[in-house]
This record gives sequence, C-alpha cells and structure tokens, in this order.
Amino acid sequence: MVNPIIRLAVRGVYLAALVAVAGTAPVLAAGGGGGGGGGGGGGGGEDPFAHPTSSQSTPAPTYPSRSGTKATQKGKKANNQSSIDDPAFAAGYRVAYDTIYERNDYAAAIAQLKALGHDDSANVANLIGYSYRKLGDYKQSQLWYEHALKIDPNHVLTWQYYGLWQLEQGNREQAMFHLSRIAAICGTDCDEYKSLAAALDKPTGTALAY
Repeated sequence: MVNPIIRLAVRGVYLAALVAVAGTAPVLAAGGGGGGGGGGGGGGGEDPFAHPTSSQSTPAPTYPSRSGTKATQKGKKANNQSSIDDPAFAAGYRVAYDTIYERNDYAAAIAQLKALGHDDSANVANLIGYSYRKLGDYKQSQLWYEHALKIDPNHVLTWQYYGLWQLEQGNREQAMFHLSRIAAICGTDCDEYKSLAAALDKPTGTALAY
C-alpha cells in the first residue's frame, strides 16, 4: 500500500511542476520580446523616415504660365523653348511680358526687354520682335524674329509670330511654311499652330489680333 501512495504523491508533484512551467512560459516569452523591442527602440533614436530629406530641398524656380493668351510658349517637345532659370531674369521678363500683354505699351516693353541684358534669349528676342511689329516697325521686327530663330530654331512661338508678320506683309506662302515648321515642332493641336492656321483662314488684308 505504501508504494502506490508514494507513486501518486510523486506524480502529483510532477504534474504541478508541469502546470507551473506551462503557466509561466508564455509570460517569459512575452517579457523577453518586449524587453528586446524596448531596448531596440531606445538605442535606435528617431526614425530616419520621419523627416524626409526631400522636404528640405528648394524647388527649382519656374516661369509662371499664362493661360488664355496666344503667348503660351509651350510645345510637345522638351527643347522647343528657351528656358528662364534665373529668378531675377524671370522677374524682369515678367514685368516686360505684362507691359506687352496687359498694358500694350510696346515701346516701354522693348526698353525693359533690352535692359535685361539677355538678347541671347530666344524668348526675349521674340518679344522684342513682336513689340516692334505691333509698333509697325517691320524691319526691326524681322531682324529680331530671325535673331530669335538663330538662337533657337525650334522656338515655336517665334515661328507663330513671324508667320503673322509674313501674313501682314502679304507673304502667304511663307506663312504656310511657318505653319509647317510649327506642326513639325509641336503638332497641330498646340495653340501656336491653331492661332496661325486661323489667321491663314482669314481673307488677305484682314487685321490680325496678334
């Protein structure tokens, strides 16, 4: 009778030990994981992605676009216009641009554009040519248009404005050539093409708005 009692007692102690181990095992696992995570968090410092470096970069200055005018200076090809990268230059150009299209003061605009000291810019040369054309000085206008195209043969706005110059001089064939150049540069859906094409559709001698 003694041996069975002893065996039962030993078995009871063994089972109790198993229960104790089973009950503490998950706690130990959770505690170990939490401790490791906490240590890692304390030693890692701030999350490097919390402050992305891209937010510290200064965006490159861009020339503000003007909607609702024919002087959009845009096309489908990336290199079809002269860029304006310098902020001071862009600001001065903007003043002259507004002098032309908002105030229609072409003589003042010519002085402002020449004062920029960027006659080597197709944008500047084109607007000087445009201003001379609006003043009726077709010889000077032609010189500046050709200067702009020498600087940038793909300057689509110059091809448009020079095409209008050709129409005002009665040179429809030349204007058609300019239209074909515009189509080659930016296609037939760009504003410059549409503007010159519309002018060509008008009867010879019709006053042009641009």
